[in-house]
Amino acid sequence: MEIILAIVILAIGFYPLLKGADLLVKGASSLAKLLSISEIIVGLTIVAFGTSMPEFIVNMISSIEGYNDIVFGNIIGSNIFNILVILGISGLVMPLLIKGNLLMRDMPYSLLAAVVLFVLVNDKIVLNADNNTLSRIDGVIFLILFMYFIYYLFKTAKRGKTPVGEITAYSKTRTYLYISVGLFALFAGGKLIVDSSVEIAEYFGISQKLIALTIIAGGTSLPELATSVVAAYRKKYDISVGNIIGSNIFNSLFILGIGAVIKPAAYNTIMNFDIFVLFFTTIYLFMVVYANKEKVLTRFWSFMMLVFYVLYIIYLFYRK
Repeated sequence: MEIILAIVILAIGFYPLLKGADLLVKGASSLAKLLSISEIIVGLTIVAFGTSMPEFIVNMISSIEGYNDIVFGNIIGSNIFNILVILGISGLVMPLLIKGNLLMRDMPYSLLAAVVLFVLVNDKIVLNADNNTLSRIDGVIFLILFMYFIYYLFKTAKRGKTPVGEITAYSKTRTYLYISVGLFALFAGGKLIVDSSVEIAEYFGISQKLIALTIIAGGTSLPELATSVVAAYRKKYDISVGNIIGSNIFNSLFILGIGAVIKPAAYNTIMNFDIFVLFFTTIYLFMVVYANKEKVLTRFWSFMMLVFYVLYIIYLFYRK
C-alpha cells in the first residue's frame, strides 16, 4: 500500500512542479516583453531558465539530502531527453531552421559544458585522486563559464533587437505574483518527486540513477517539451531550439555549479557512458544541421533522434 501511495505522490508531484515552471516563465517573459529583449535571448536565457527550474529544484533538494545519483542522473538525462526527444518531436512537427549563432556559438558551448563536466567529475582519471567528486571549486568553475556565456549573449544582443512576439505583458503585481507562486509550487513539487522517487527505487531494488535518468529526467523536461513543440509549430525556431540549447547549458553549468557550491557530490563513473551519449547527441545535432545547405533539422534526422533515444532507454533498463 505504501508503494502505491509513493507512485501516486510521484505523479501528483509533477503537477505543481510543471505549473510552477509555467507561472515562472509567464512572469519572466512578461518582463522580457516590457524590456524589448530579442527572441533569441528570451529563448536562451529567460525561457531556458524558467523551463529548467524543475531540474534546478529537484537537484537542489537531492543535493542537500545527499542523493547524488539523482543529482547527476537528472541533469545528464534531461539534457539527452532535451535533444533527442524534444528537438526530435519538434523537428517532426516542423523542420527546424537553425541560425548561425545557435549553430556556431551555442551548440559548441553546450558541448563544451558536457566536456568540462566529464573532466571535473572524473578525478581518478584526470587527477589520480582517490574519489570522484564534483567539488566546490568545480562548482565555481561551472558558474564562471555560465556567467561568461550570459555576458556574451547580452553583449552580442545589443547589436540588434527584435520584438519578443506573442508573449503577453502583465502588470508588475501580476508578474511578481506569478513568480512567487511559481517558485513555491516548484519547491513543493520537487520535494514530493525526490522523496517518492527514492522510496520507489528502494522498494523495487533499482538504482536511483535509473529513475533519475528516465522518469525524473523526462518529467522535469516537460516544460521544455511544451515550449519547443509549440514554438516549432508557430515557426518560432529561435525560441524552439534556443530553449533547448540554453536549457542544456543552464542545466550543466548553473544547476550543477550551484549544487556543488552548496554541497559537493560524489560521482558514480557508470554514468560516464551517459555523458558520452550526451556528447554524441550534441555532435549529431550539430553535424546533421551543419551538413544541410539550408541549415535545417529535417524530419528524417528528427525521427532518427527518437529512434536513438528508444535504444538508449532499452540499454538503461538492461544496465539498471
